[in-house]
Amino acid sequence: MRLRGYDYAQSGAYFVTVCTQHRQCLFGEVDEGMMVLNEAGQIVAEEWLRSEIIREEITLDAFVIMPNHMHGIVVIDAGDTGGATGPSSKYNHDGTDGDGVVVGATGPSPLPRDEPTSPPDPTIRSRSSILPNDQRPGPPPRSLGALMAGFKGITTKRINRLRQTVGARVWQRNYHDHIIRHERAWHRIRQYIEANPARCADDTYYAP
Repeated sequence: MRLRGYDYAQSGAYFVTVCTQHRQCLFGEVDEGMMVLNEAGQIVAEEWLRSEIIREEITLDAFVIMPNHMHGIVVIDAGDTGGATGPSSKYNHDGTDGDGVVVGATGPSPLPRDEPTSPPDPTIRSRSSILPNDQRPGPPPRSLGALMAGFKGITTKRINRLRQTVGARVWQRNYHDHIIRHERAWHRIRQYIEANPARCADDTYYAP
């Protein structure tokens, strides 16, 4: 699913799709062409938007959460080229666009953690903490993979807490990505995302 040899931590725009385990409809339903999120779907929307807040290299563009998958455009600014170019349409952090319409894809996460019950032993260091970045397990820091790992991890934890299904899988193991290389493709993908609920019958990822 990843382009072999491509650096997913470099500046660029990416179209990502992530599906639920076994394509289960967990996040709500489509009603007359509009996606209505349930509580689990609202968790997904909250954490997707929060990704942009806690990761300074990330900007989110259009996204949509469907009953059993989500699509989104992610922009990474690694500081190497002054940021990716292309249309900008940042949404409010409450999950709405400028008109108040709700529009709302394997490794470590920098999300806040619960306080430990005892202070860590400073003499103990994990193997991953002493390895160079390119030899550590999991996706490279500040990469698309790191974003998706953190997002999937925290949403799984919160949804399992909601459903009282500790340890259950919420997402499929991997995710799909497409590198957006020009502005025309960016507009086309954005239109596809925005029209997704109304055209869910044509979406190959939607299998109610």
